[in-house]
Amino acid sequence: MGPDAVLFETNNHLLFEDNKEEIENNDGSNRCLGSQRSDSFINLKKDEPNPSDLCNHGRLTERLKSIDETNIKANQKSNRGILSKTNAINYNNDNNKNAFNLKPENSNLINDSKKIAQNSSFSIQKPSISSTNCQTASVKKLNSDLGDSKSTMSNIFLTRSSESQIPKMADISESYPYGVRTSKSEELEGLMKDLDVWGLNLFLMDELTEHRPLTAVAYTIFKQRDLINIFQICPSTLLNYLSELENHYQTVPYHNKIHAADVTQSIHVLLNSKALESVFNDSEIFAAIFSAAIHDVDHPGLTNQYLINTASELALMYNDDSVLENHHLAVAFKLLQNEKQDIFHNIPRNQRRSIRNMVIDMVRATDMSKHMSLLGELKTMVETKKVAGSGIIELDSYQDRIRVLKNMLHCADLSNPTKPLDIYRNWTERVMNELFIQGDQESSQGLEISAMCDRHKACIEKTQVGFIDFIVHPLWESWSELVYPDAQDILDTLEKNREWYCSEADKKQHVDNNNNEKAQITESTSSALN
Repeated sequence: MGPDAVLFETNNHLLFEDNKEEIENNDGSNRCLGSQRSDSFINLKKDEPNPSDLCNHGRLTERLKSIDETNIKANQKSNRGILSKTNAINYNNDNNKNAFNLKPENSNLINDSKKIAQNSSFSIQKPSISSTNCQTASVKKLNSDLGDSKSTMSNIFLTRSSESQIPKMADISESYPYGVRTSKSEELEGLMKDLDVWGLNLFLMDELTEHRPLTAVAYTIFKQRDLINIFQICPSTLLNYLSELENHYQTVPYHNKIHAADVTQSIHVLLNSKALESVFNDSEIFAAIFSAAIHDVDHPGLTNQYLINTASELALMYNDDSVLENHHLAVAFKLLQNEKQDIFHNIPRNQRRSIRNMVIDMVRATDMSKHMSLLGELKTMVETKKVAGSGIIELDSYQDRIRVLKNMLHCADLSNPTKPLDIYRNWTERVMNELFIQGDQESSQGLEISAMCDRHKACIEKTQVGFIDFIVHPLWESWSELVYPDAQDILDTLEKNREWYCSEADKKQHVDNNNNEKAQITESTSSALN
């Protein structure tokens, strides 16, 4: 979650199976993954979205049941059946242990996905116990009915892009230098030379990649950092994942794929800080880049507080705790369940769990309700930091490193005011438009309009000055002290941008005062004449 929640305010069909699995943290402590529900079979099936209410449409009478407890009714009364994960497992043979797993040989019925997405239930005939062949055939039929990834994945998201917005797979290939096909390859090559430079224009990147900025940026970073070889990731698998991830960033004004690409490129630059050289291992770098890429996937353009106030299905599912952040994680890890998109496939089990652990911690840290605690941790680290003779920070424990990584992603997420002014102004316009859309929706629903969401009262210039003074500057000031002097230029740009918005706020205030005076004079004159 980015600046939309900063401004002083920090259906769906839900089916999940909670895996209460304890894993070991890098620091030796245990944690339970079940509460995150990112491993769960989540189904956020939704009818055609209503623009006035993205998160409360099609509310069901039965919520939050595990798959083992869920009866799936047949479309036709004469052919009723019950499907549970336990039944499906019993029908499997040794070569097919999970009827919900996506097998390559059963992944060629894409058209079936639309049919399944339109129906919340389907029937399965239970095979004869005496016939192993019939059991195997039933399992294959189930997998065939499920189709490829889209038949299962399409149900997890709040909304889906229209088919015209989803690129053809021919547009994504490792044969292209940056993973995406473009008619402006020379211009893109020139822009990519500044991939390591703070303030890269991601709006231009979106144009030059023909609206595939996240895929191009993340793929290039993975190649540049040799993460593809280190973690034995098949390039086509990485592109499949990034493409599908990017497809599920919604077309909202701010929390979209351009923002995701911007945060990914920003954290890439921050990782290159000389003060942090050789501080993080390969797994931690992988987790940081991955977290940045996924951190806002399927964001509906509404704040956590709005989802909580309207008792949305997501808020109910996550008990009002980091609602969107938990959803982003669930979506991102759900995509990995498709074998053709599983970039974690060749990573050893323990290392995979460790990376997942870090990603959960980092993405949940983007919840603005955690801003003050993160800032406090960062300030403490600045006061007690150890610096080697070479100027490199010494982070001896995993806890210290993960604190820095969480603050790093938080800084990247709140980096708009530190970018060149023209880019910053573009982001400001987008985030305010997104807030105003929420305010309009709140007004139409008879709800109290959230802070800074009233398009008729908000002063954008004053909002940005307050945003910088109370949120962004304290965070970046502490970060620049931690990695001093590496982020000094960033802090200087932030202060210059603040001065510009202060000047604009003063001009607007002067105009408003003049208009008020004219109105008072007109009113006085009219009263005198009467």
